[in-house]
Amino acid sequence: MKQTKKDIRLLSREELQNFLVTQNEKPFRAKQIEEWIWQKSVTSFEQMTNLSTSLRKLLEENFSFYPVQTKIFQTSKDRTIKFALTLHDAHIIEAVLIPTKTRMTVCVSSQVGCSLSCSFCATGKMERKRNLDYPEIYDQVVIVNKMAIEKYGIPLSNIVFMGMGEPLLNYSNVIASIEKITSPEGLNMSPKRITVSTAGIAKMIKKLGDDGVKFNLALSLHAPNDEKRNKIMAFNEHNTLEVLAEALKYFYEKTQNEITFEYCVFKNYNDSLQDAAELAQFCMHVPAKVNLIEYNPIDGGKFVNTDEDKVEAFKNFLEKREIITNIRRSRGKDIDAACGQLANKSLSPPLSKGEGENTPS
Repeated sequence: MKQTKKDIRLLSREELQNFLVTQNEKPFRAKQIEEWIWQKSVTSFEQMTNLSTSLRKLLEENFSFYPVQTKIFQTSKDRTIKFALTLHDAHIIEAVLIPTKTRMTVCVSSQVGCSLSCSFCATGKMERKRNLDYPEIYDQVVIVNKMAIEKYGIPLSNIVFMGMGEPLLNYSNVIASIEKITSPEGLNMSPKRITVSTAGIAKMIKKLGDDGVKFNLALSLHAPNDEKRNKIMAFNEHNTLEVLAEALKYFYEKTQNEITFEYCVFKNYNDSLQDAAELAQFCMHVPAKVNLIEYNPIDGGKFVNTDEDKVEAFKNFLEKREIITNIRRSRGKDIDAACGQLANKSLSPPLSKGEGENTPS
């Protein structure tokens, strides 16, 4: 769909009010319009039933909606649901609903593709096409929340920015989407139930601190020293662990928010007790906890998941040093919905032949 009119959702309250005044409409109508857009998630002006017919026509003539559309979704054997979502310019992104006994989490994307090219990540092998606008991030939450209620009878409880793209390289739109999601005039979710994950953009981590954000921060660490991290995350050469440690300390001083270190455990690469010792040392910089993540192999990847006993030994080593450590099991691996696997594979035949739910046998 080619955009010919401005997306009304990209207007600020002031811009919307100014437009209304120039059209001899009352400025308070802007609040009504925004309630329809953000609280009720409408995607047409005709649905704004408390506005006059003439005002709805005026808005239709000057603005439009460019909502995210569900192209296809798949349900995993473990109840995880992956969504392939179409944007107005025909680009495809993915979002994932992860249900557990205690929470309903959506993993959202922030970019079309990714520019960081981490060697263990399928998304990193895709070219970054563009940043998502904040309504496109917001729409993912709305779409997945609707599915969570329809499918499992439970609304979303948590949001993680761990999908396609590096959130801190789309800083303004990520922040704007969270402001809408947490606003009483939006979805009114608690920022404490939102986690933004970064591969480690130091200057933007500091900016998060300056902006006093209330949401949680996770760092995709995956290696305990620069030598190993450089090999799997090339941008680390400009965001070394020393630089990252300084940024994290700054962030913590400003926000008092504990940091989570995400650590994929690769067999015979970063799974030794020496690696655990170096990771424990890095954890001393700021109050932090560690998530040890089961690695999900990707096409053309050189890593495999490590042995179960090595993960347990790694975890025990960290816990003996009073570092809170959790082992995160993969969800949705059978539909390529697990961490690091998002690469639009759901669009490959035969799934692209139809729309709707495809449950693997």
